[in-house]
Amino acid sequence: MSLRHWSLLGSLLLALSSAGSAFAADDAGAAASTALHQLFDREWQRNMRENPLYASDLGDYRYNDKWPDASLAAIQKYHAEDQQALADLLKIDRSALGTQDQVSYDLFKWLMKDGDDSFKFHEYLFPLNQLGGIQTVGDIATQSLRFETMKDYQDWLTRLKTFAPYMDQTIALMQQGVDEKRVLPKVVLELHDGRGIPQQIADNIVDDVTTSPFYAPFGKKRPDFIDAGSWADMQAQAKASISNVELPAFRKLKDFFDKTYLPNARTALAVTTLPDGQAYYAYLVRHFTTTDETPQQVHDIGLQKVKEIHARMEQVIKSTGFKGSFHDFLTYLRTNPKFYYKNPDDLLEAYQAQAKIIDPLLTSEFGHLPRVPWGISVIPADQAPDTYPAYSMQPSADGKRAAFMAVNLYKPATRPKYEIPVLTCHEGRPGHALQIPLAMEMTDLPEFRRNGYFNVYGEGWALYSETLCEEMGVYNDPKTNKPDPYKMFGMLSYQMWRAVRLVVDTGIHEYGMTREQAVQMFKDNTALTDQNIGTEVDRYIAWPGQALSYMTGEIKIQELRKRAEDRLGPKFDKRAFHDVILETGTVPLSVLENVVDSWIASQLKAPSALVGAAPGIRG
Repeated sequence: MSLRHWSLLGSLLLALSSAGSAFAADDAGAAASTALHQLFDREWQRNMRENPLYASDLGDYRYNDKWPDASLAAIQKYHAEDQQALADLLKIDRSALGTQDQVSYDLFKWLMKDGDDSFKFHEYLFPLNQLGGIQTVGDIATQSLRFETMKDYQDWLTRLKTFAPYMDQTIALMQQGVDEKRVLPKVVLELHDGRGIPQQIADNIVDDVTTSPFYAPFGKKRPDFIDAGSWADMQAQAKASISNVELPAFRKLKDFFDKTYLPNARTALAVTTLPDGQAYYAYLVRHFTTTDETPQQVHDIGLQKVKEIHARMEQVIKSTGFKGSFHDFLTYLRTNPKFYYKNPDDLLEAYQAQAKIIDPLLTSEFGHLPRVPWGISVIPADQAPDTYPAYSMQPSADGKRAAFMAVNLYKPATRPKYEIPVLTCHEGRPGHALQIPLAMEMTDLPEFRRNGYFNVYGEGWALYSETLCEEMGVYNDPKTNKPDPYKMFGMLSYQMWRAVRLVVDTGIHEYGMTREQAVQMFKDNTALTDQNIGTEVDRYIAWPGQALSYMTGEIKIQELRKRAEDRLGPKFDKRAFHDVILETGTVPLSVLENVVDSWIASQLKAPSALVGAAPGIRG
């Protein structure tokens, strides 16, 4: 054989060898991907089984007849299963995975390790606070569950009959918290303005069982698919269960809360006063920011943002022609009746009108919008006095329940008109009611990414949405199409609110700030009313660290947008940028930064005709 033929044969053998290596690599990648997604599916199904209330809230109704097993034995079992899931993940060759699977691998690993930290600090010993818990669980019947079949009603009856163990387990967790001195601060447990956890518990101890939130499904008109006799029997079963199960359970909780938990509640506000409290708060800062920032760094960032936003607020005040100091202007906003509605119906209509104004503006900002609709609902009256001005309710996984922005109509005279646009932007669209449904519709992502939630991403996006609404003209006067100074001040006040949070949360838990000092800082810097300020400060005391996620996330998104604008110049496409931010589902900030940097690089290389296209976004 000639040298040329040997050369050709060698080339052929080399090609076959390379092809064989490629096939082997493909096989290895496919095997790794299959193992990864089998693990994800297995763990998601376990998550639904172990958290039936969460499953119900998502629209997975397979466990609608069950309550969580909140026993210490179950919690320890769940933790062991988490550790096994992490061990199984580490057996999978990450390097053999595709880019998106590597992101999912890293996120799942992050979640498992974060859950291990949570377990080490015994977070499970705080099963309730003034923002929610077993004392408000009855509201699931009106907020999350559908009652469209006979089984839906039967499942609820089963839950009514089997409620007692869930209550006993919750009390046992709280008792363990007392024993370990891991308890909530007394200041957030006592009555404020006639409300608080004591009243939330009392709301379930009714004289007439038909007024119980647990009876709500049977207090409505009889559905056509249930005959009159069966309906009467089901109503009787519900009344009996509430009388014999729910009422005794809540009386037991009240007795325990009044005689044991409240007397042993800690007098110090700071979570750092708990066992391992210093390390615990450092963990909470990492958890809610997904960064390595220290409490001191977060505190300093907050002080700087307060200074920057204050300067803008002064400019807006000047544009109104108001004669007086900054604090005079805040007093004017808080006390002038023209800025408030007198009755809740008018307040509700104002939110509904604002949502309709925003909707047609969204197409100029996004290349892809959610398919699921959204609307305005009302926060249940028993929760309203102790909770947020508004919050977002995600749609059901099956798409049969729309996304909602739930608004607080309690004391309308404390809820300013100038906050309605910015709050709708945050909790409605383009904020949570856009981002969360989009993530849920990304069927190419694992369930834990479609339905998961990193506070720093989700809240960061919602806060960014508030400033995006300024670009969209949401804060303009409809008559002049120029910025309305009061709506603008409302937006800036909300930005200031989140900046002050950085200072107050770290101040309370790291530097010994009192509740009075925290309240005063809000009064000095924001236009929030006393009702909202008190609720907010108590929230930071009871839920340390969570408030840090908002401004931290927004700062990163704004930083990434500026980076993209600077590097892409005329190639920058705002709609494509927003699609890229939203296409990942919720992720830690480091992952988001990598995604945006990759997109910027692809745009710089792409032919002009393809610039702006966001990889992975479905039309």
